[in-house]
Amino acid sequence: MAIPKRELGRTGLPVTVLGYGAMELRGVPRGRDVTESQVETILNAVLDAGINYIDTSIDYGLSEERIGRYIAHRRSEFYLASKCGCLVGALPAPGQRGAHVFTPENIVKGVEQSLARMKTDHLDVVQFHASPSKETLEEHGALDALLELKEAGKVRFIGMSATLPHLLDHIGMGVFDVFQIPYSAVEREHEGVIGAASEAGAGIVVRGGAAKGAPSEGKQSGLQRQRWRQAQLDELLGGMSPMEFILRFTLTHPDLDTTIVGTVNPAHLQTNLDALEHGPLPPELYDEAKHRLAGAGSVPGNDR
Repeated sequence: MAIPKRELGRTGLPVTVLGYGAMELRGVPRGRDVTESQVETILNAVLDAGINYIDTSIDYGLSEERIGRYIAHRRSEFYLASKCGCLVGALPAPGQRGAHVFTPENIVKGVEQSLARMKTDHLDVVQFHASPSKETLEEHGALDALLELKEAGKVRFIGMSATLPHLLDHIGMGVFDVFQIPYSAVEREHEGVIGAASEAGAGIVVRGGAAKGAPSEGKQSGLQRQRWRQAQLDELLGGMSPMEFILRFTLTHPDLDTTIVGTVNPAHLQTNLDALEHGPLPPELYDEAKHRLAGAGSVPGNDR
């Protein structure tokens, strides 16, 4: 099956609706120990399946180096997105998120490091990490620094890994080509603002669109589990696994361009591809799920 593609907002990039999130390639101490053989296998399996959007970050341990090591020779087959603002050269403590510094020097150093690590002369998308405020971006010139890298051809499009409340200001700034936004059936707080960002012309990358909400995986928060149970979504599965339901619910959002899903297991990748083949949820099932979820507290934010 050829994976459906959608244009990533005003970038015009034809991205597959299923992308690959490379955080699980980070290794220890912040993630699981992953062998080089596992990494080589999954990255090539992703491209062999036709997925053409890969998202990573300076923060993701060994992820960028491993992308450069194993698929740099296939660079023409995929769009590459990374992050900036992550403190270059800092090693986060186990279990803790790395620090972020939004100065021009750190932005430029980070992008140059990403280019070197991934053995490429350009990044298709660079997103500010951690959803900094408009004031933070403008205070030291971080936004100008990234725009200069775009002008120099090292970055094709700029984006924001965004969350409320700052996301509304980000949309209003009118400079971001892409927004990466958390969203799933049991995490719908950004549902409305996704539409607002899309209406403004930005590309929409959803994160957490499969990993959050499937009870069998045990990765979601207690609130997410509670919403799933309270909405009695098991009654709507009709033979689907919870993971398939969550992924297809995400794909049904009309303004989504791609959703990034991470795994190091080729069998899990195939499961996601199989779910994708069934397409978005039928309209009546989607509407019933949203009705039930609203009653369970998973509702769009009042942001439009």
